[in-house]
Amino acid sequence: MNEKRNLFKAFWNLFKDYWSSEEKWKARGLLAFVIALNFAMVWFLVQINTWYNEFYNSLQEYQSDLFWPLVGKFTGLAFCYIVIAVYSVYLRQLLEIRWRTWMTKNYLSAWMGNQTYYHLKNSTDNPDQRISEDIGSFVGLTLQLIIGFLRQITTLVAFGFVLWELSGAFTLDLGGMEIVISGYMFWFSLIYSGAGTFLVHLVGRKLIGLQFDQQRYEADFRFAMMRVRENSESIAFYRGEKSEMETFTERFKNVIQNFRKLMTKTKHLNFYVNGYGQAAVIVPLILAAPRYFRNEIQLGGLMQTMSAFGRVQDALSYFVDSYATIANLAAVISRLAGFTDHVEEVKKIESNVKKSFADNLKISELNIFLPNGRELLKKLSLNLENAKSLLVTGLSGCGKSTLLRTLAGIWSYASGEIDLPKNSKVMFLPQKPYLPLGSLRRALIYPAAEVDAPSDEKLKEILKLADLPELADKLDVADDWSKILSGGEQQRLAFARILLAEPNYIFLDESTSALDEPREIEMYKLLKEKLPQATIVSVGHRSTLFQVHDTELKLSGDGNWNFRAVN
Repeated sequence: MNEKRNLFKAFWNLFKDYWSSEEKWKARGLLAFVIALNFAMVWFLVQINTWYNEFYNSLQEYQSDLFWPLVGKFTGLAFCYIVIAVYSVYLRQLLEIRWRTWMTKNYLSAWMGNQTYYHLKNSTDNPDQRISEDIGSFVGLTLQLIIGFLRQITTLVAFGFVLWELSGAFTLDLGGMEIVISGYMFWFSLIYSGAGTFLVHLVGRKLIGLQFDQQRYEADFRFAMMRVRENSESIAFYRGEKSEMETFTERFKNVIQNFRKLMTKTKHLNFYVNGYGQAAVIVPLILAAPRYFRNEIQLGGLMQTMSAFGRVQDALSYFVDSYATIANLAAVISRLAGFTDHVEEVKKIESNVKKSFADNLKISELNIFLPNGRELLKKLSLNLENAKSLLVTGLSGCGKSTLLRTLAGIWSYASGEIDLPKNSKVMFLPQKPYLPLGSLRRALIYPAAEVDAPSDEKLKEILKLADLPELADKLDVADDWSKILSGGEQQRLAFARILLAEPNYIFLDESTSALDEPREIEMYKLLKEKLPQATIVSVGHRSTLFQVHDTELKLSGDGNWNFRAVN
């Protein structure tokens, strides 16, 4: 019961935001119109049900003069029903795309805001699938089930009265005592459907967990293949095809094994649902036949009774017929709720690093830890004058890159104080530059938008300064530049970004590791020549870097550190 309550709570949390948003009145109005169309469809079905009585009675009485008028009446009713049914689906889909658009924008904002995507990288599997697929499934399935449920409730009420009147009374003789049951077919339909709904839950309840696992295994398999595509060159150099095939086989095995379980449970459910549906075809005929043979109703009444019973049965069997859809929705809700919970957890993570303003870069009593509690840096304090440069050194794993993450504000396991001048412009460069999809211009000016791009002449000049003159005439060429440019070219492109952005503080995390030493020194001298007022903090291993830095911060990895002047 608690699990069901949590699932409903998760559904409500996902559902309510859009319907109370700035689009609520448009959304509510459109939903009300769609529901009204579905009510109109039920009304036309009632009219068609009445037509059955008239038409089959006229056939039984051989009233040929009524045949074509009744065919014309049916044609008119059917035409109106078809038009309403088509626009009901069309407008529901319009509401669906509006709702999905709103949710997608909000989820993207939450994912990208405050660098949540970075903090979620190890805690949430396949966040891209949550946003690209699960939101669409949630919206589509929710509208389908809600509108379908309201329609079936209306059908139940409308045809329930019809079935009650048509079924008449059933007299049950119990040892000389007669019990008269009015509307007996309605009561039988109610009992039949109630039992069917309970049994279908027993048969199909495990589908929810299996649907959840199937989506996860499918996403893991796609991710493994995507990793090969992104790292094809490294894998080719290693001749790692056999290892990658082992990974593919292992992950695909999970897909197949879970799908076989899903097949088995779906088979059991389909046996039950189809058997239940076929029994519902013959049952009303058996129940109504005695009255027909006693001449209490005509053929038209029999056909109308069967049609009404079928409508009532469909309405009462809504959860039986929709169980697989409900199971799929429950799995989608679980995945989206898990993603939302992780996003909320990230929002609650507060760094104990205080940030304030000073005339230059000042670090006071800075402590940095790993998530397991291991101390990387203890009580670091330093004062770096403006236009000076600092080289951070130490063995691999001692915390050099983690120090830069802390300075960037994306590492939460830290305490202390970091001060920078007010309104200072800061730029961080990782070891492997990120090149977005699109034109070379977009890759060059990243993270700025193209609307803020400088002139082509300026961009070409910067490319030449970064020793990339061959790219000057390719600004409008759109391609996957991360696959076209070598590691060294990508790093020189990142230096070109610095020259364009003209930051006051530049933080470089082994950002010249793919360059030869002479070109590495050339890039640093270029920064000092073009941005003489910029303060530079670098992480590096090469001894040649000392000649282009003023001070060194050496980390030991056990919390200790040493700060000294080198030039």
